Amino acid sequence: MFARVKKSGKYQYLQIVENTKVKGKVRQQVIATVGRLDHLQEKGRVETLIKSLSRYSERAMLILTGHSDPDAVTIKIGPALIFERLWKNTGIKQALQKLLKGRKFGFDVERAIFLTVLHRLMTSGSDRDCDRWRRDYAVAGTEDLELHHLYRAMAFLGEALADQSLASHLAPRCSKDLVEEEMFKTWRHLFTDLELVFFDTTSIYFEGDGGETLGERGFSKDHRPDLKQMVVGVVINDEGRPICCEMWPGNTADVTSLVTISEHMRARFGIKRFCIVADRGMISSGNLKYLEENQIPYILGTRMRKDKEVREQILTCGGRYHEVHPIGSDAKDPSPLKVKEVRHMARRYVVCLNDRQAAKDRLTREAIIEALKEKIRQGAKSLVGNKGYRRYVRIQKGSTAIDVEKVKSEARFDGKYILRTNTDLPTDKVALKYKELWQVERVFRDIKSMFETRPIFHQRDDTIRGHVFCSFLALVLRKELERNLEKAGHVFEWSHIKQDLKALQETYIEENGNKLAVRSRAEGVCGKVFQAVGMAMPPTIREI
Repeated sequence: MFARVKKSGKYQYLQIVENTKVKGKVRQQVIATVGRLDHLQEKGRVETLIKSLSRYSERAMLILTGHSDPDAVTIKIGPALIFERLWKNTGIKQALQKLLKGRKFGFDVERAIFLTVLHRLMTSGSDRDCDRWRRDYAVAGTEDLELHHLYRAMAFLGEALADQSLASHLAPRCSKDLVEEEMFKTWRHLFTDLELVFFDTTSIYFEGDGGETLGERGFSKDHRPDLKQMVVGVVINDEGRPICCEMWPGNTADVTSLVTISEHMRARFGIKRFCIVADRGMISSGNLKYLEENQIPYILGTRMRKDKEVREQILTCGGRYHEVHPIGSDAKDPSPLKVKEVRHMARRYVVCLNDRQAAKDRLTREAIIEALKEKIRQGAKSLVGNKGYRRYVRIQKGSTAIDVEKVKSEARFDGKYILRTNTDLPTDKVALKYKELWQVERVFRDIKSMFETRPIFHQRDDTIRGHVFCSFLALVLRKELERNLEKAGHVFEWSHIKQDLKALQETYIEENGNKLAVRSRAEGVCGKVFQAVGMAMPPTIREI
């Protein structure tokens, strides 16, 4: 079967013809007349027909090129296309270009940083791994980059500035701070209400020394007290947008970092009025005094068991609870959040109760008590190392028994958490805003995953800071993509997004000096991701 042109009068017609044998002789039979050749060529319908037919033949491109063994290379194009667009939309690209203006590095620093950030998004690892990983990805402008360029780019992000007037006592002011401030300017709007900022910290341990000053031993959230670590604090606004990250020595306490962050929000970003929302690990008498003296609004979780005032005064205070419902939620929720306000010595507290969580806490405690009864019969040695059991055990004169008073005391905390605030927000809004912290905690779980950048081979503070800051920029891009998807009405698993973007590839085929790029089809959620960020899918076939 083949195509031929049949002339009829002054026109030519494209026909599909098949050779058949009739009594030993080859005869041509017209299967179909496609149409006038000039009309087909004018409207590009010949190419459309070829592309349509090529879907049904795995060897179509080999036939078209005339090669039995063509020179073909396949590269992943999806990740770079999507995140290059977000790289610009978030203002990161412009911030770096502005900061690099006049600097003569001899290579494209902005491209080296983007390559490193893209690597963090797709697969975490070292900069050495990034240098090998980029072989399989199409990232414009990175063709001439080498490993030492990536190291120099990291050092640029983490290098200390000449002007240290806004620096804290915990860390110097660096180039990455200027990048964050420029990014903030691109999307900042005039605040019409109290601006909420959520703050939390995580830790990253080192296999080695961890730089000149960053690597210190402290409270390890990774349960590795034997290793040196650094502390990373991240600020996120109530839209889930990461604002900045701070990097401090590993022995920095959470309660110390809260004051530093509060100072920086005003000094660095010019935010006049904001409200700090943080978990109970950030609360201390010193922090509260600082926030009060500087008239910084706050909503902080309290330590119910360790704070005597909260335990003995606030929890035991009477009063009726009332239900609160988030805007847009179902008012018939079988287990709504209940709140009541308690004031003690001019301090304002909000007691929150979740009946469903209370029932879960009670059942969990009852299960522990039942198991504990069996363990006690087996002997005291069987209780060693179990914190859950030790909470309810009383040991006297060599005998072990369940502490009944402790069991009753613990029941007071079922399903409850207590907030302390100096805001004039209504009680229900205080509770609901703090409840949003669980969404922010999900972001911090993403941060922890994104910051799994070990092994960190860098030995200097500046390169370590740059290395970790690239993980923060990766988080910014990921959250921006999720914001775009949410606006478009989509919620996708991050693992599915990565898998489907990596499946979008181009195969480059070369023939007689001519190159042809053939794109694979969009799999899974890939097409919706392109639509959400406002990008058109690359053509199926294009000349290079």
